[in-house]
Amino acid sequence: MKKSRTGEQEMVTETSTARRQTFGNMLQSDPQEYSFRRSSAADISPENQDRTPSRTSDISSIYSTATWESPSPFSTPSWGGQPLSPLSKSPWSSHIQSENGYSYTGLMGSLVREEGHIYSLAATGDLLYTGSDSKNIRVWKNQKEFSGFKCNSGLVKAIIMAGDRIFSGHQDGKIRVWMVSRKDPSIHKRIGTLPTFRDTVKSSLNPKNYVEIRRHRNAIWIKHVDAISSLSLSEDRSFLYSSSWDKTFKVWRINDSKCLESVNAHDDAVNSVVTGFNGLVFTGSADGTIKVWRREMQAKGGTKHVFSHTLLKQDCAITSLAVDASATVLYSGSSDGLVNFWERGKVLSHGGVLRGHKLAVLCLATAGTLVFSGSADTNICVWRREGDGHICLSVLSGHSGPVKCLAAEDEKGEYSSEFDRHYVVYSGSLDKSVKIWRVSALTAAAMQPPPGAPQQNFQLETNSSSFPTNISAPRFSQQGSRRVSLGSK
Repeated sequence: MKKSRTGEQEMVTETSTARRQTFGNMLQSDPQEYSFRRSSAADISPENQDRTPSRTSDISSIYSTATWESPSPFSTPSWGGQPLSPLSKSPWSSHIQSENGYSYTGLMGSLVREEGHIYSLAATGDLLYTGSDSKNIRVWKNQKEFSGFKCNSGLVKAIIMAGDRIFSGHQDGKIRVWMVSRKDPSIHKRIGTLPTFRDTVKSSLNPKNYVEIRRHRNAIWIKHVDAISSLSLSEDRSFLYSSSWDKTFKVWRINDSKCLESVNAHDDAVNSVVTGFNGLVFTGSADGTIKVWRREMQAKGGTKHVFSHTLLKQDCAITSLAVDASATVLYSGSSDGLVNFWERGKVLSHGGVLRGHKLAVLCLATAGTLVFSGSADTNICVWRREGDGHICLSVLSGHSGPVKCLAAEDEKGEYSSEFDRHYVVYSGSLDKSVKIWRVSALTAAAMQPPPGAPQQNFQLETNSSSFPTNISAPRFSQQGSRRVSLGSK
């Protein structure tokens, strides 16, 4: 056991030596996979995990303290020498409402976890992946618990899928790669870690591969040295982008797991990275800026990302970014509770501001013509794009804690028009639950909840006036005030 100090946080590291690997396996795996780190009791609350400055202490009461010392839900106790199912002692419970034939916007059900907080979601078809501070990932199928797999170290901050691979980004700065078994779809096997151990060893042998990350400390450039904040795929799904609190974003080639590039993007933590608009990359940071990068292909399948311009510069942290399904609109959420959007044309033009939250916008998701914004005020605003503007269709209320992550999928069925479509929206919260919503693209006036539906699950609010703002976001800058300027370089 050894103690080390990283920033202002004292960490205790234990490494298990009970497991042995052949050298060939080590080249494809993470030698630290069986390590774990514990923080002091003062540093384990979710607001400290998200590095929120002390000036937000007035609203920290909306967060509750995480339980880190609970047994793993994937442990396999035995009874009479026979191993039990890893799901038999699941800490989750499912509360799904019965189908009633009505077509409305409202709550379908909840997936409730007895301990821990939900930090990441990813949905594809009938599968939902949930990541939490338990360091494990759960898999749900048709709103029923289906499977799960251990991550062993690193709070799960982001999940994204690319073909038959699942990528998870973690608090420990690593990206883990998983694959579904062809024989048994409930089994997920870890097939690697980014960067791979082989690349790490090879890179560490060359002094030119080391960069200064802080005074008197160097690290190889292919590794993130702070928490992963988000993951995104290129439009052709051949490159993976990872952003981190270490102020960089990195580019990974999916087919061989190589780190192609590391870009020192901002003056503070990078909270979000998204791609779109034919080869553009957008990064949002705690320094209050959104930057645009242009990808240029290099020889041998490499990339080079060139800074284009600063899209937004303000005194509030950028907390989340999203590009709509048609790749025509970029959305950004920030710690002042506002959602800005830009429309694609010959140039990116600022389209306006969506005002619907009292506290920080923590996450965004898009589906069809709809955009969903989740906030520290516990609400989810549903917006529909109409012409050059947006209207607020509804506000989904039901969480008792900040909404940390969102995912949206088309609901199966045939529709006569885009406005007749329905979507299934998943919301993860620090209240320890994932809620499942059915959302209609119809206007609010045309929707009626079914008889007996809980009214708190379907609320309409006008959003024409500004709400008082406060700060609660993934990572905030402690730098000075900045003026707002759109399109400045």
